[in-house]
Amino acid sequence: MMVSAVRHGTPMRSVARRFHVSLNTVQHWVRRAQGQRLSRVDWTDRPAGCRRSPHRTPAFLEDRVLALRTSLKTDSALGEYGAEAIHRTLVDEGTIPPPTVRTIGRILARRGALDGRRRTRHPAPPKGWYLPDVVSGLAELDSFDIVEGLIIRGGFEVEVLNVSSLLGGLCGSWPASLITAKMAVKCIIEHWQRVGPPDYAQFDNDTIFQGTHHWPDSFGRVIRLCLGLDVVPVFAPPQETGFQAAIENYNGRWQAKVWHRFEHAGYPQLRERSDAFVDALNYRNRARRDASPERRPWPPTWQMNLQAPLQGRIIYLRRTDEQGRVSMLGAWFPVSPRWAHRLVRAELSFAKKRITFYSLRRRAYDEQDVLNEVRYEPPKKRFSE
Repeated sequence: MMVSAVRHGTPMRSVARRFHVSLNTVQHWVRRAQGQRLSRVDWTDRPAGCRRSPHRTPAFLEDRVLALRTSLKTDSALGEYGAEAIHRTLVDEGTIPPPTVRTIGRILARRGALDGRRRTRHPAPPKGWYLPDVVSGLAELDSFDIVEGLIIRGGFEVEVLNVSSLLGGLCGSWPASLITAKMAVKCIIEHWQRVGPPDYAQFDNDTIFQGTHHWPDSFGRVIRLCLGLDVVPVFAPPQETGFQAAIENYNGRWQAKVWHRFEHAGYPQLRERSDAFVDALNYRNRARRDASPERRPWPPTWQMNLQAPLQGRIIYLRRTDEQGRVSMLGAWFPVSPRWAHRLVRAELSFAKKRITFYSLRRRAYDEQDVLNEVRYEPPKKRFSE
């Protein structure tokens, strides 16, 4: 041991070379053990600097602040026992110098003597928490959205159809003068032919994706496209944050890196720059895409048939009203009076002719109980093309 060697007469420099440390280190430990037996020396490391700040309020005064708060809370005629009331009492008692109101507030917070409690921030649920096979990493979900209100110099309006896969980060963008349901179907087919259809496709409640809202039981072109490819359409709840976060994030990135970055002379130049950005982003996300669930191959003999009977499933994410009902498909459906103002996942099965409602909670996303089942008769009318 270094100190023992020094006490036996070995020079400090020789001890430093022997133990491969600096001379300063040897001197430090010799001073620490000065005047003590080696068996009684505290050899533990100590933090640098003073153990207690010289400007910190003395412990006895902190205890007095806590005692005053307790006595004022029970005996004060005014019923005031906060930092200002404690400060007034200390001044009246002649405490010199009395801690400031702000210092008293810090003492109360440090000693846990405040009535208020800070809001508990719970961690966000994982991606796709409302779909069990997506959150478990067994299925992929593509989110679609439309960016509107963009104008090229000269008064040319621009709308952009965007897609981003939830787990793989696979994206796509199609800027045009106007996005219609027919064009959306064309772009989705083009995208899925290149990368393969996912298990789920998520949309907002725009008529381009969902169909007209003028009549009940309306299923538009995009829905029929998904059902024909065995892709489950998912519709996010209206005016709810979080469900479309992935695609909204991509919308903002596309506008920042393509739209606001350049001045575009026309649609062809905008599409060229958009395609370059999409290709570069997909290349950068290739490792993430390889780790995501495998997408199904495009069926080579598949053809779009808007008049085909509806089959498969549709999922509607909704929030119940004060009576425990949800609005979807142009009608109100009962869920549960005990589940008022709560999120639900409504699964419409055309084969079973039934809508099943599941409970949704972000803090307990793995507990999705069946709340109710109602019978549903699919419409038999032809699709108006």
